Amino acid sequence: MKGRRWTREETTVALSLYYQIPFGKINQTNSVICKIAKILSRTPASLAMKMCNLARFDKSLQKRNISGLKNGSKLDGEIFKEFENKLFQLAIQSEEIILELKNNRYEEFNLVNENGGRDVAEKEQTIKTRVGQDFFRAAVMSAYETRCCITGINVSQFLIASHIKPWHECLDKSEKVNPANGLCLNALHDKAFDQGYITIDKNYRIIVSEQLKKMKRLDDITKNWIISYENKEIRLPHRNQPNLKFIEYHNDEIFKNDCTV
Repeated sequence: MKGRRWTREETTVALSLYYQIPFGKINQTNSVICKIAKILSRTPASLAMKMCNLARFDKSLQKRNISGLKNGSKLDGEIFKEFENKLFQLAIQSEEIILELKNNRYEEFNLVNENGGRDVAEKEQTIKTRVGQDFFRAAVMSAYETRCCITGINVSQFLIASHIKPWHECLDKSEKVNPANGLCLNALHDKAFDQGYITIDKNYRIIVSEQLKKMKRLDDITKNWIISYENKEIRLPHRNQPNLKFIEYHNDEIFKNDCTV
């Protein structure tokens, strides 16, 4: 395989994987990289190197004075730029490439509609939604290095990739799967955030609703655990920092900023 040029399809898969694995865990022993490398008929070292080549175009890493490998190809830059603001398309194209390499297709998934029949368009839409959701979770968890941005809890089973602007309110698919529209939260704070009892301001500091503070049916221990983080700054991700337009939406439309319980 030495000297075999990377194709557009292979580079697309590598970029999708780059967004889903923390930069510090990109190496040839990573189990996910090993799995995808086998599908691409590449060595894990080769795939890891390609991901590090792509990293040099990541502005969020540049702001932290972290740089990827410098000896990448022109194609690397073209692919990174093409999908930089089209992550849903990136996730879908990458999944389609992998499925094709595995001799599988969307049409072969055993999904049945409510009438017991099979509708190809409906099946494809269902699977694409699932792919987008899986990509979003992986990308958010990667950006926050699988750690709650409020409490620091790092047990993946307790963590949720929470949308800042809710999934059902997003204008398009690019908003739905954009990691900058996500926070990594433990289950309790995720629910409080989702229901508008807490939010974050434009300085990424935690605000607690007066409604929660006055909530009589919430036990003191749980209430105090939430309130104790008020005015503290969240742990920011190493890439895909929360976009202020999504934060403003949550502040204005979701957060319960009045005192009515």
